[in-house]
Amino acid sequence: MIGPQAATLSGPISGGDHGWPFAASMQDMTVLGYRQAEYLLEGHASRYRPVPGTDLGRDGHWQAEVAGTSPFKTRFLVYHPADPTKFNGTVIVTWNNVTAGHDLFGAESLEIFEGGFALVCVTTQRVGIVGLPPVNQGLADWDPVRYSNLDIASDDYSFDVFTQVATAVGPNRDTDGGDPLSGLPVKHVVAQGASQSAGRLATYVNAIAPLSQTFDGFLLTIYFGRGTPLEVGDTVVDINAPQAGSVQGRLQGQNLLRDDLGVPVFVVNSELEAIACYGVRQPDSDSMRFWETAGTCHVSQQGRAARQLLIDRDGLVSRPVQPGINAIPMNPLYDAAYHHMHRWLNDGIAPPITPRVEFAGEAPEVVRDEHGIAKGGIRLPQTDVPLAQNSAIPITDDIYGVLGGSSNPFSRQKTLQLYGDLESFLKKFNLAAESAVDAGVIMPREVLKLLEEARTTWSRVVEPNGESDDG
Repeated sequence: MIGPQAATLSGPISGGDHGWPFAASMQDMTVLGYRQAEYLLEGHASRYRPVPGTDLGRDGHWQAEVAGTSPFKTRFLVYHPADPTKFNGTVIVTWNNVTAGHDLFGAESLEIFEGGFALVCVTTQRVGIVGLPPVNQGLADWDPVRYSNLDIASDDYSFDVFTQVATAVGPNRDTDGGDPLSGLPVKHVVAQGASQSAGRLATYVNAIAPLSQTFDGFLLTIYFGRGTPLEVGDTVVDINAPQAGSVQGRLQGQNLLRDDLGVPVFVVNSELEAIACYGVRQPDSDSMRFWETAGTCHVSQQGRAARQLLIDRDGLVSRPVQPGINAIPMNPLYDAAYHHMHRWLNDGIAPPITPRVEFAGEAPEVVRDEHGIAKGGIRLPQTDVPLAQNSAIPITDDIYGVLGGSSNPFSRQKTLQLYGDLESFLKKFNLAAESAVDAGVIMPREVLKLLEEARTTWSRVVEPNGESDDG
C-alpha cells in the first residue's frame, strides 16, 4: 500500500438508526447464497500531486508523488459467496459514485452473484459521508449512530483510501484483525467505477496505478474520457453548482488512458460517452477494450426505476424522473463486462472486439439510420428491432437532460408497417437478442427478460386500448 502505515479494520458492524447499511443491495442474499457485511477502515491516507515539471496531459502517462497525509475513517460493504466453492477468485472493488449527494453503487448485478464474484463497495469521497446541502443525505446524517465518526478530509485522499480498502480484501491481506472475505482465496482484484467515479478511476489508472500496483484490472463504465484532478482541496462533487460552459462542452474527453500498466483496462460506454470520447478513442489491444453501444444513454428509464426502489427503502430525496428519457438500459452490458474481465484475468481470454459508433462530418456527429438510431456500435435488440427511437439526443440541454437522452416511441401505424404483428416482431427481436449473446455483449440470462420487456412495450404502442394485433 502507498499509505504511511497499515490501517485498522473493524467489523462487521451492525445496528444504528436504520439497522442496515446505507444503499445496501435490494437482492435477497439468502436466496443468492451470498453474505453481506459492512466494515470500517481507519488509518492515514496519502494525497498526491503531479511531479514538479510534469502535468496531467493528454497522453495519460501522468507522474504523481505523495504530497501529504491525513487521518481517515471510512466504510465498505462486502458481498461474497457463503459457500467457498462458489467463489470464482475475483474481487470487484467499486468506487462508490457520489454525484447524487450520497453513495451509489451497483450491487444488483446477477452476474456478480451467479458468477461467483466478491463485490466490495467503497466510500472513497467526502460527499459520501457529509452529503450536499440543503438535504445532506450522506452517511453521517442518514445514520449518525452508525456513521457519525467517519471522515475523509478531502477527495485528495480518495485515491489512497481506495488503495487501502483494496489491499484489505486482496490476496495478500492481513487477516489478524479479521477477514472481510472469510478466508476466501483471492486471485484477482479489479477496480470498477461508473460516471463520476470512472473519471476518478481514470486518474487512478494514469497517475496512481504505477505507484500502488494493487489492481489486476480496471473497468470504467459510462466514462466521459477525462480524469479528475489529483488536487481539489475543499471542493466537492456537485453537478448542481454553477459551472462555466455548455454541458456538452464540459463532458468532452480530454485524455487517454495509459496503456503501459500490463493489466487489462476495459471501457464500456453508452452512445453519450461515445460522443464525449470520440477525440480520445483508443484502439483495442492486448490490454485495452473500448465498447460503445448504439441507442443508449448515461441514464435509462429502467435504471432510474430500479434506483427508486432503493431510494424509497432508504427514505432519500431524489430528483423526479423526466418523462421520455432513454429506455435501453446499460446493465446487461456491465454484466457481460464482469464476465469477460474475469475470463481475461483467469483464462487469458480477451473480451470480443466490437464495432464503434459511426461518426461523420467536421464536428463530427453520430451517423443515424432512417429511424434516427445511431449506426455502428454494439447492437442490442432494442436498436436492431426497434419500437422507438432511443438515443443520446437530449430532451433538454441541462445536465439532467443530457444524461437522460431520449426515447420516442414509434406510432402504432409505423410499428405495424415494420413488423405486421406481435408474433413476427418477437421472432425478429429474439433473433437479435440471440445475436447479441453470440457476440458476447449480453449474457444468455438476459434474453427472456428482454423478450418480456419487448412484449410489454409492444402492448403500449400497438394495443393502448387493449385491442390485440397479434393475429
